[in-house]
Order: sequence, then C-alpha cells, then structure tokens
Amino acid sequence: MSPRQITVLGECVADAFTEPTASPSNELALRVLPGGGPANTAVALARLGTPARFLARLSGDVFGRLFRAHLEASGVDLSYAVAAAEPSTLAVAELDATGQATYSFHAQNTADWQWAAAELARVDLSESACVHTGSLALVSEPGGAVVEEFLAAAAPQATISIDPNVRPLLVHPDVYRARLAHWCALADILRLSEDDLELLLPGTAPEEACDTWHAAGVRLVVITLGAGGALASLDGERVRVPAITTRVVDTVGAGDSFTAGLLHHLGARELLGGRLAGLRLDEVAEACRFAAGVAALTCSVAGPNPPWHDQLVQLATVDRV
Repeated sequence: MSPRQITVLGECVADAFTEPTASPSNELALRVLPGGGPANTAVALARLGTPARFLARLSGDVFGRLFRAHLEASGVDLSYAVAAAEPSTLAVAELDATGQATYSFHAQNTADWQWAAAELARVDLSESACVHTGSLALVSEPGGAVVEEFLAAAAPQATISIDPNVRPLLVHPDVYRARLAHWCALADILRLSEDDLELLLPGTAPEEACDTWHAAGVRLVVITLGAGGALASLDGERVRVPAITTRVVDTVGAGDSFTAGLLHHLGARELLGGRLAGLRLDEVAEACRFAAGVAALTCSVAGPNPPWHDQLVQLATVDRV
C-alpha cells in the first residue's frame, strides 16, 4: 500500500564540517553538506517511499543550488518551493569524539525565515495526509507567524506534526517555551529529543512532560532518548521502544530520520490524514521501532544522509539495545 503525500515546511541549511588538511595551521578546510531539520525529514521521507513535498525558500546562491540538486535527486517535490533572493543559511558543525555535533549559525536575514502569507496561500494540500514542520521556521521572524497561520489553516484536512528542534545558540529557549502550548493546540504529533526536553522543561521527567503537552492538546508525543531509545505517549498511554545498536559515524540528522520513519510508517498504514482517531498504542510502538531503525542507519554514515528504501533490509541484521 503506497502512503499518501506528506508536505514538509521549513529550512534548508548548509552544514559545514571541518576537514583534516595538510595546509598551514592558519587555514581551515570545510566540507559542506545540505542539511536543515525539515529538509532532512523531507529527503528521508522521499527515500523511504513516501511522496514528499517540500515547502522551502531556496536561494539562488551556491548553497541554494546544492540544496535543490540534493532534494530533487532524493525525489522530493519542489513544485511549491520559492525562488528566494536572500542568501542561504550556513551552520558550521564541530563533532566530538562520540559523533555529536555542536553548531554555530550564520543565519541573519537569510532566505529561510522570510515567508510571506501569499507564498503559502497558493499551496494545495488536497493530496497531503500530513503537514510536518518545526525547528527554526516556527520561531524565526518574520516568517514564524506566517507558518503558524498556515498550520492552523491546514489542520482541518491534514494531520499536523511538529518537531521543535531547539537551537539555543540562534533562538533563546524562552521563545520556544512561549509558543509551545500553542503548537500543541495545533499539532497531532509532537516529536522531540531529550535535549529539547531539557531546554524546554528543565529537570522534568519525560512522562510528566508528555502529560503537560497532552493537556495542551497534542495527542501523540514521542521523545527520542539517544541510546535509551524512545518514549511514546498516546493520550497518556505510554510505551518505551529500545534503540538499535550501530557503528556511529555521527548523529547528524538522526532525529529528522526518526521523524520521517515514524510518519512514513503511520502513513503507509493509512493512519495519517486526520486527528489520529482510532490509533492504537501497539501501532505507535511498531512505528517507533521502524523509526529507530531508520535513525540507526543514518547514524552509521557521515552527515544527514538517510537511507533509501532498498537499504532497509539492513535493519534485519542489527540488534536492539
């Protein structure tokens, strides 16, 4: 059964990684890969076999051309992408010994945040079962309020999925906290990491956080816990799903791949397209197990490079923690 289309809205970011070099010590070599949370999610969805449409503002600069080529090569529909005059967003990533990345952002007045209502008003969602967004697109002005209005208009006809993907170096967590209850009222699915949880509700247990967000309106909360797997809460009913062991090259894009795996699995079973009515906890657990496998495969390669559908056979050969 083929899943229905999922529309993803948000940013593309040029992820620049330091590279070893034989040059003098006053030079630095960078390897630039196309990234950005929403873009990574759209790519992962398309590679898994879900028709994925990406709503983005793509610059015409060298990075924007890289984004467009990467997205199209992965099968992402860019028919509603905006050709933006502003420059692309750049993030310089440093990896620690475990493959975890920290970023510095160069994002002032870049293309991703300049959404105008007219640019999204023309989007036809009649074929979309789900609209997914999050990360900086929801909190960066002037476009953040426009994106929220678009979600509110889409909610009557599509499942709404949000990943806050908090970036404290660029936007203070207080900005996310101030908007989170409103996002929960808009969303059916909230997917976030344990780092996001600590930034949004410091010192709060995952289960308590789920209850807070359910009370604000969201039905399904999934918190990824790194090596600890994932906690999923559906209207207060909870299940923990183990992580999958893999040789970690880096963790860049792992959360985005998890989100894509979750949405792909639910969509392929015709569980998206409304308010998740009738969704069962065992179906959520199955989707999370699949998503954990997709994330593990992403961690096994460099950069935000999610697996293609024909690579999923590898999941049968890896073990759960």
